[in-house]
Amino acid sequence: MSQKASGASDAKSHGIKRYIIASLIGNSLEWYDFFLYATAAAIVFGKLFFPAGTDPLVGTLGAFVGFAVGFAARPFGGILFGHIGDRVSRKTALVLTLTIMGIATFLMGLLPTYQQVGIWAPILLVVLRVLQGIAAGGEWGGGVLIISENSSDKRRGLFSAFSQGGVTLGFVLASAAFYLAQLLPEEQFLAWGWRLPFLLSILLFGVGMYIRFRLPETKEFEQVKNDGERAALPVLAALRTHPKEILVAMGLRMAENGGSYLLLSFSLVYGVHVGVERGTLLLGVMLSMLFAFCTIIFFGHLSDKIGRRKVYAIGATALALMAFPFFSLIDSNSPGLIVLAYFIGNGICHAAMIGAQPAFFHELFSPEVRYSGMALGHEVAAVFAGGLAPFIATALLLTYNSSTPVALYAIGLAAITLIALAFSRNVGQHRSSPANTQKHIDDVRVARR
Repeated sequence: MSQKASGASDAKSHGIKRYIIASLIGNSLEWYDFFLYATAAAIVFGKLFFPAGTDPLVGTLGAFVGFAVGFAARPFGGILFGHIGDRVSRKTALVLTLTIMGIATFLMGLLPTYQQVGIWAPILLVVLRVLQGIAAGGEWGGGVLIISENSSDKRRGLFSAFSQGGVTLGFVLASAAFYLAQLLPEEQFLAWGWRLPFLLSILLFGVGMYIRFRLPETKEFEQVKNDGERAALPVLAALRTHPKEILVAMGLRMAENGGSYLLLSFSLVYGVHVGVERGTLLLGVMLSMLFAFCTIIFFGHLSDKIGRRKVYAIGATALALMAFPFFSLIDSNSPGLIVLAYFIGNGICHAAMIGAQPAFFHELFSPEVRYSGMALGHEVAAVFAGGLAPFIATALLLTYNSSTPVALYAIGLAAITLIALAFSRNVGQHRSSPANTQKHIDDVRVARR
C-alpha cells in the first residue's frame, strides 16, 4: 500500500514539474520578446524612430507612447485568447500567443528607421507593438493556469509563482541582450547593434514552440470540458458571475504593474537623465531581477503559509515606503547603491506582489471562466498601470525636472492596491475542490437564464 502511495506521489510530483518547466521556459521566451520594446524604448527608440529636436526626453516620450499603445491592445488579446483558452484549450491559446509575439518581435529587428523612411518608421513600429500587446494579453493567464490548474490548494502559491519567475527571466534576457549590444561603439550600436536582440528572438521562438506543442492540457480544464460546462461566451459569463473579482484584480495590478515599470523602464530614463552610466543601470536591473526570481518563489511559498492578502500587502506597502529612497539611491551615482535600489525595489516590493498574484488571481475565478476572468482583470488594468506609468513618469520628469512627483505617483498606485486588498476579503476563494467547482458551475447556469 505504501509503495502504491509513494508511486502515485512520485508521478504527481513528476507531472507538476513538467508543467512548471514548460511554463517557466515558455514565459521566459514570450516575455523576453515583450520586454525588448520596453528596454529599447528607454535606450534607443526615441533617437531612431521618434526624433524630436535636441531634448532626448521628448523623443523618449514618443517611444513610450508606442509602449502605451501596446498595453492598450492587451485587453483585446486577453478577451480573444481568454475565449480560446476557455472554449478550445489552454494549450492552443498559448501556442497562438507565442506565434504572434515571435513574428512581431523578429520583424521589429528588420524595421527601417525614421531617417530612412520618415513617418512610416514609427507607424510600423507601433503596429508591431500592437501585435505584441495582443499576444501578451493572452499569454499571462495561460502561463499561470498550466501550473495552477495542475497543483493542489496547499502548494498553489509556491508552484504557480514559477510562472512569474518566467516573466522575470524574460526581462533578464532582454536586459542582458541590450547590455551586450550596447557594449558596441555608439555608432555601430545605433546603426545595427540594437537590432540583434530582436533578430535573435527567432531562435527562442523555435524553442518555445517545441515545448508548447508537447504540453498536455490542464486537469481542471479537462474536467470542465468533460462535464460539458464551457460557457458559449466566457468573457460575458465572467462579467456576469465575477464582476467584483475583476475589479479587485484590476486594483491589485496598479501597484504591481505600474510600480514595476517605474522601477524598470522609467528608471533607465531617469538614471541616464541624471548622469548615470547606461551599463550600470542595465546591470543593476539584471542582477536585481535574478535576485527577484528567488524572492518571487519565496513569496509564493509564503502566501501558502500566511495568506495571499498579507503577502500582497507587504509588497504594496514596501513600494510606497521605497518610492522616495529608490530615486535618491539612483541620484547617488554609486554603482553599489544603485544595485541596492533595484534589489529592494524589484526583489522585495515587486516580488512580494507578483509572487502571490498567480494563486491569488486563480482563486478569484471559477474554472469555466477562469482564463477570461483573469485576462480581463490583469490586462485591462495593465493599460492604466504599466502602460501609462513610463509615459506619465517621463512627462512629470520633463515638466518638473525632479523625481518627487514620480515618487508621489508610485505612492498613489500603492494606495489603490491597498484599497483593492481591503475589498478582496469579500470575494474570491474559488479553490479547486469538486464542491466549489460545482457551486460556481451552478452560478454560471443561473447567469445564463
